[in-house]
Amino acid sequence: MTGALAGGASARFPLAGTWTLEAADVLHPDGSRSSDYGAAPKGLLMIDGQGHYALQIFRAERSHFASGDKAHGSPAEYQSAVMGSSTHYGTLELDAATHLLVFHIDGASFPNWEGQQQRRSFELHGDELSYRVPPRPNGDVPLSVWRRVGSKVAVE
Repeated sequence: MTGALAGGASARFPLAGTWTLEAADVLHPDGSRSSDYGAAPKGLLMIDGQGHYALQIFRAERSHFASGDKAHGSPAEYQSAVMGSSTHYGTLELDAATHLLVFHIDGASFPNWEGQQQRRSFELHGDELSYRVPPRPNGDVPLSVWRRVGSKVAVE
């Protein structure tokens, strides 16, 4: 079931809202952690009440095209643009009991992901959402950390 809670719940999607990227890191097999999208990655994740989402992650240090024209970049400029971003959209499925998010990807900057379902273990602590992407062939595990925007905190 996409865009809903696993088990058929029909309430508003619990992760609905706007989220900004706090970290886009990678956990290495040796236990170390490094930045996957540079020192100050930028990103936005928007999720509506039915679980439709749009996600963008960008390396802040991407090279600008010297020509100022996207159709006339150098190989290095194209590589920087592609490898310095990750975007996709579709619907989300959430299984809170098993801490599993399932991204049903309709469109992506990496075309191989289109039509795929990607499962990610997640943690939610207040307004901080983090999830781990399945390991890459070299064993690295990407980790994304998001902070909810505009939530209301009760003041006593």
